[in-house]
Amino acid sequence: MRKRHVLAEIISVMGMILCVEVTAQQTAVNDSNTPLHLLQPEYTIPYKQWTTEEIKQNLDRILAYLDKTTPTLVRDTLSGKEITDYTQLNKHTQLEKGDFRLASYEWGVTYTGMLEAAAATADPKYSEYVAKRFAFLSEVAPHFLRLRKEYRVVDRQINQVILPGSLDDAGAMCAALVKFGRTASGVDYKELINNYLDFIENKEHRLSDGTFARMRPQANSLWLDDMYMGIPALVQMGVYTGEKRYFDEAVKQVKQFTQRMFVPEKGLYLHGWIESSDSHPAFHWARANGWALLTLTEVLDALPQDHPERADIVCIYKQHVKGITAYQSGSGFWHQLLDRNDSYLETSATAIYVYCIARGINRGWLDPISYGPVAQLGWSAVATKINGQGQVEGTCVGTGMAFDPAYYYHRPVNAYAAHGYGPALLAGAEMITLIKKFHPKMNDSAIQYYETDPKTDASIFGVDGKTY
Repeated sequence: MRKRHVLAEIISVMGMILCVEVTAQQTAVNDSNTPLHLLQPEYTIPYKQWTTEEIKQNLDRILAYLDKTTPTLVRDTLSGKEITDYTQLNKHTQLEKGDFRLASYEWGVTYTGMLEAAAATADPKYSEYVAKRFAFLSEVAPHFLRLRKEYRVVDRQINQVILPGSLDDAGAMCAALVKFGRTASGVDYKELINNYLDFIENKEHRLSDGTFARMRPQANSLWLDDMYMGIPALVQMGVYTGEKRYFDEAVKQVKQFTQRMFVPEKGLYLHGWIESSDSHPAFHWARANGWALLTLTEVLDALPQDHPERADIVCIYKQHVKGITAYQSGSGFWHQLLDRNDSYLETSATAIYVYCIARGINRGWLDPISYGPVAQLGWSAVATKINGQGQVEGTCVGTGMAFDPAYYYHRPVNAYAAHGYGPALLAGAEMITLIKKFHPKMNDSAIQYYETDPKTDASIFGVDGKTY
């Protein structure tokens, strides 16, 4: 009896399996019963349409994190007490240490990113972040300068403000101060601005033709980074003062860097150039190319439309955008070394490219059909690196110039690398403007950019109003 019962169960199970197999065969997805081209791919990075609200949520997380972790107070390190009367600063006084320095070049970019976010979102919290910190630095700087004269010692953070020793100290902060001063009423940062400008114009080392240069790691080295560390400040001074000489000097610097370091067949810049060398280190480091493209973008933003060399800068900008776009990975990120896709994917450079390309479309320098999807894919990648705390992950730490690939391949990434925050803010802000101005829409499973709203939710549609 038991054997018969077991046999019946086996027959029943086999029947069920056979039934499932028959059903599976009947419902199998194939070319006859399913539009296979509309199947959803397994994207590693979200491939989607974005809303302004979604982008702003990312920016808000960054703002909340930075507002909490970049305090504006002075502390007596001997007693541990906060000092509110700055006339009472002593040789043990330091700025309170947060996660990031308030006056580094990276934070010059961050302040600019905050201003762009304020403009794109109409949310004053972003500009308030900048106003609070600029007011603080402006107020404490003269008192720390007194300490420097009296004791020959001063906190490293504020030393970058009162005694800049490199373009890194001066250029990005100078440009951000000028930009803020043009949008805010009742502020005057002339002393800080002129102090930074004095270093840029009169103290920075240069080649014999005036190109910004460094004496490390080799004599008379050009660092592509220094395009951004010096040139945007010059064009901002042109806007600030109305003096044409600043625009002319900025254009001259761009052309002299480009003549030596741009590789036309790749559409990319070298990271380094050594005056004494016949052959230069052929590494196309992503963030350095980002600094160059950001410089070109800022120059075009500020350069008068009737400047006789504006068309030359537009041409360089477009060549560089075309070159960079060709190296975007399928994930939306760009690689640490742009032309070496076995190097890691890097966030800060990707964010800079997103901003510069989106800005170019919004300003009419670039075709939205060709470049809108590039920027949108890049933003989708960057957004995955903004964690719940508001930190920007996947950013390469500060990087010098090297003559071998191992150095670039193995630079650490860190959420405390300050280089990621300003670019992420810039990218998100400009993407908000971009999707307000244009109409990105999924068509045949691909993001397309339209100047007028297609007003359809069809999977596949034509600009003739028909669906397919």
